[in-house]
Amino acid sequence: MTIKEYTREELAAQPIGHWSGEAHRAVVGRLRAELAVEELTQPHWWTLNHVAGAPGTWDRARLTERLRPFDDLGIDFEAVYDDLFARGWMREEAGRLTLTAEGEAGRIRAAERNRRAHEQMHAGIAAEEYAAAVDVLRRMVANLGGAGDLP
Repeated sequence: MTIKEYTREELAAQPIGHWSGEAHRAVVGRLRAELAVEELTQPHWWTLNHVAGAPGTWDRARLTERLRPFDDLGIDFEAVYDDLFARGWMREEAGRLTLTAEGEAGRIRAAERNRRAHEQMHAGIAAEEYAAAVDVLRRMVANLGGAGDLP
């Protein structure tokens, strides 16, 4: 991939809203496309990862409360949970959510696809540059009254 080089002055004059929006559409679009291979949405992915990370500790209400801030599509989380139950990927026992072996296998397949997408996104970008970009964006969010802390 070849990308044109610009001076610091040219780059500093660029509208951050345009480039952050372009980055959002490209990154989220790629990740959503990778998840779609498994017939998953981002809310499915968030659910699988949270439940896998703390099996048996999440109930539906607490998990929905935790995931709601990431939702930009007005997702019905109950429908997401029901879909994962119907697939046999997740179960609920005594109100607590856990993944089945099939759910964990699907999560691992999706994680591998996402890992490859992240490698492509980060190609040619040093860890220090990436961290600086994230830090600048989170400070801009905080400056405008948003939540600048890491999720």
